[in-house]
Amino acid sequence: MKLQKETKTGASTKADPREHRGNRHGRWYGDACGTAFALELVGERWSLLIVRELMLGGRRFSDLRAGLPGISAKVLTERLDGLEQAKIVRRRQLPPPAAAQVYELTEWGALAERAILELGRWAATSPDHDPMLPLSPASLILSFRTMFDARRAGGLATSGAIRIGAERFRVAVADGRLVAERGDPGQGAFVITAPLAMPIAAAAYGKVPFADLAGAGLVVEGDAKAAWRFLDCFILPDKVG
Repeated sequence: MKLQKETKTGASTKADPREHRGNRHGRWYGDACGTAFALELVGERWSLLIVRELMLGGRRFSDLRAGLPGISAKVLTERLDGLEQAKIVRRRQLPPPAAAQVYELTEWGALAERAILELGRWAATSPDHDPMLPLSPASLILSFRTMFDARRAGGLATSGAIRIGAERFRVAVADGRLVAERGDPGQGAFVITAPLAMPIAAAAYGKVPFADLAGAGLVVEGDAKAAWRFLDCFILPDKVG
């Protein structure tokens, strides 16, 4: 004699109307809160860091893997697909001679920058935050946007370039405001070069002298005083407790 399979009664047996609408909101938490929805959009492992890497412009698949060395090709593909479905990321084919496919943030996706920067500032106040761990070039430049202190900048007016491996960034401070973005710096007062982001982070946040970082590959060309004055505009927040 076979026992009939027990079934639940009530609303739980009905199809979720969200599935028919294709609505992502509520798929994990069933919660109307915007914070819950944000986690449903970018809460999977690596998703928010992919968004971080795209904050400074479109990147190829290989560029994203280089910036996130711990991610596998399979997971990166899955996360990019999910971010595309959420309309946070889109693909674009570059014209010849590049003829490469890049991933970039949509206009709405780019609006996440403020939230990412504030989240980073909040997390940096934890005693458990370790600023000596590796970080990507994009992460370093975004940290400058997060930790810029206009009071420390004072009346500084300068511009320069930061080169990390093959990555190029232009930076400038004027009128208490910071510019830090990917691109050709043109003519500037200084050029800071390093094979990785960490030596530059050590100078900026650890206030380690340039000479002490030469062994790590840090090279400063041009006006070294202006370069140091620029990096002195950044400071990590005090730890809680």
